[in-house]
Amino acid sequence: MQDPIIQSLLDTDLYKYTMQQSMVRRYPGATAKMAFRSRGHLPINLSLVELRREIECLGELRLSDQELNWLAGLPYISGQFLDYLTTFRLDPGAVMLAFRGGQLDIEINGNWASITHFEIFLLSIISELHCRNTYGLDGEYDVEQQGRDRLEQKLLCLNSLKSRSGFEGFQFVDFGTRRRYSRVWQEHVVRQFQARASEFFAGTSNLDLARRLGLMPVGTMAHEWLQSHQVLGQSLLSSQKDALKVWLQEYQGQLGIALTDTISMNAFLRDFNGELARAYAGVRHDSGDPVAWGEQALAHYRALGIDARDKMLVFSDKLDLQRAIEIYSHFKGRINVSFGIGTYLTNDMGYQAPNIVLKLVEVNGLPVAKLSDSPGKTMCQDADFISRLKTTFQYRQAS
Repeated sequence: MQDPIIQSLLDTDLYKYTMQQSMVRRYPGATAKMAFRSRGHLPINLSLVELRREIECLGELRLSDQELNWLAGLPYISGQFLDYLTTFRLDPGAVMLAFRGGQLDIEINGNWASITHFEIFLLSIISELHCRNTYGLDGEYDVEQQGRDRLEQKLLCLNSLKSRSGFEGFQFVDFGTRRRYSRVWQEHVVRQFQARASEFFAGTSNLDLARRLGLMPVGTMAHEWLQSHQVLGQSLLSSQKDALKVWLQEYQGQLGIALTDTISMNAFLRDFNGELARAYAGVRHDSGDPVAWGEQALAHYRALGIDARDKMLVFSDKLDLQRAIEIYSHFKGRINVSFGIGTYLTNDMGYQAPNIVLKLVEVNGLPVAKLSDSPGKTMCQDADFISRLKTTFQYRQAS
């Protein structure tokens, strides 16, 4: 048997730990259900036996003293949470697997703080197993050579920016853990950007790579945090405000990038009042047209009398370097801009990469949903709740 794909509990995105800390401190008794979805038509090429074997290996992982000490050095990680992490274990029994109608079906149930880490771990495992099983069938195609060639083109593109005026502030971060070609390949890519494009490469969301390579770990909140407050907040209508306010209370201005598209940008901005807009360092785009979204954010700051040059727009939806450069060119000088680039960095191998997600669908036995600003990204298992959410927030999907 090959070594397990996940070999450290830090081989995940930063926001899983920042959200888990808030779950432990604020909602320790909350229960949750998470569900898997493949957004594309690409069949997932793996067996339940090999997937279950990898999940069982997750249950054997522990945070080492060195890893705990490194986490302790992050200014937003508390001693109380570190105490919790010293005994934290994943329970593979929480994960239910099946193939239904030819589609991979996964549900995870349990204490919210206890199961949240399964999201990134499972997506990384599924992506790597799929790539290993698929690319290994074609002996005439050297997939890793294709990956190296494509990586070299990215590095040449970045090198060309050095001679172009106005791109000194261009920065991007590796957001590619969940849909990577492999754990080893992601590290290779990150090391190349760190060594050869350090002017533009600002860090990684992957905690294990950040720790071992001396990089800045980057991330704040995910849709999961805002979705959960559809149940945990004071009311459905106030759920976004409640989620954002609790986050501010938890982190006191640190990790201050707010995610805007859990319901829609329009609904978000109605809740993102002057108090919140001033308290948060910026906002993150993850669906819909990025330029239109950015202009909408700028108009909102302007209407609130906030100087946008003190704020940040973070773009993270289906980006490649060329699109990121175009967006940067559009907004530079008007507001700070940064980019989280995922699949295009860590699974750009000449084949179609899997487009997979694992999202929160229930909290405390009640439905929650993500609506988004893009067709196909809605995630919920209760059609009546989706209708209620749309009515409550006057939801209209962007065209």
